[in-house]
Amino acid sequence: MYQDKTLVCKECGAEFVFTAGEQEFYAERGFQNEPQRCKTCRDARKNAARPQKELFTTVCAKCGKEAKVPFQPSNDRPVYCSECYAAMKAQ
Repeated sequence: MYQDKTLVCKECGAEFVFTAGEQEFYAERGFQNEPQRCKTCRDARKNAARPQKELFTTVCAKCGKEAKVPFQPSNDRPVYCSECYAAMKAQ
């Protein structure tokens, strides 16, 4: 019933494919307008509205490497880098 369509992004001017599956999804949801932007521009626009998470720099309690974490570390609990944390979680 649906066929792939090539559309032009209104943001960057690049061509992108509006697949038959996407068209079916839009129809199921009741969306009446075709997408105006390519996936890259849609994602960029979506992420621009979100505030950037502040990352804090600390030292890993296990290996001593520098680690960036999304919370303010306190001295009462150890903080691990992503590698050490993953290794501990796997055990």
